[in-house]
Amino acid sequence: MSHKKNYRPNVAAIIVSSAYPKEKMVFVAERNDISGMWQFPQGGIDAGETPTEALLRELEEEIGTNDVEIVGEHPEWISYDFPKHVAKKMDPFDGQTQRYFLVRLKDESLVNLETEHPEFVNHKYVDVNAVLGMVAKFKKPVYEKVIEHFKKEGLL
Repeated sequence: MSHKKNYRPNVAAIIVSSAYPKEKMVFVAERNDISGMWQFPQGGIDAGETPTEALLRELEEEIGTNDVEIVGEHPEWISYDFPKHVAKKMDPFDGQTQRYFLVRLKDESLVNLETEHPEFVNHKYVDVNAVLGMVAKFKKPVYEKVIEHFKKEGLL
């Protein structure tokens, strides 16, 4: 009998600076629990929240601001499985199903990683093509898909 996978609903943000669209560098943050591991801000959707509400809450919780303009939204939910060592910590979830947003910070000086429950220790803006070499292997196919979508739309 096969196990039906249980995916945690999640939102994720590709953040561009306030210099966008003139400059198309993207925000990545280094996780506080895995040195050298960078990612886009992301987080779970709480019961009763819309993806947009979750996005704004997660940005406030993770980078200290939700003062953003939504530039684009990926049209599909994208799912991925956790590797076994991550799945143990995320029980009962086998992975995540994510809704990706492209957002522009209205004022990048407002970024503050010293939030109530810090998840990141550092952040920087990088060329979008450099991101794929900085992220966890199991997230790379998702990142490739969303970056390609926003490039095809002329947004990155």
